[in-house]
Amino acid sequence: MGLFSKGNLKVMAQQTGEAVAITDVPDPVFAEKVLGDGIAIIPSNNEVLSPISGTIVQIAHTLHAIGIEGDEGVEILVHLGIDTVRLNGDGFTCHVEVGQHVAAGDKLMDMDIAAIEAKGYKTISPCIITNMDDIRNLGLEIGNVTGGQTTVMTYKK
Repeated sequence: MGLFSKGNLKVMAQQTGEAVAITDVPDPVFAEKVLGDGIAIIPSNNEVLSPISGTIVQIAHTLHAIGIEGDEGVEILVHLGIDTVRLNGDGFTCHVEVGQHVAAGDKLMDMDIAAIEAKGYKTISPCIITNMDDIRNLGLEIGNVTGGQTTVMTYKK
């Protein structure tokens, strides 16, 4: 996000809910950190916010995932739910487009967690840094978080 605090850069919670370790995600691609490291949030409301200031570089056509390149160079993947690609966009409303610059806390999407859970999918949502080779001193925070307000990751480049 570009806020310097004790030399660390910050990533905010993308959703309100409970932040958990990425290793707790019930999907080996995330739990084994195949794509990168970070946290996951078990959401308590439908709003999905930008965890950093940057440019939207990818939106899955099924709306279950969004990629953001931060102003400071960090690459973030926000993945909404597990196996939700199978929903083909049902339960998701996108509010941004590729190429758009967003500030940390701007609304990216709405995720109808009740509808997604009713269809049998888990709503736990990973937020990971995909360019870990460029990252040092990653610090992770777990527990209750507020989307767009609580810092869930700190790092140095």
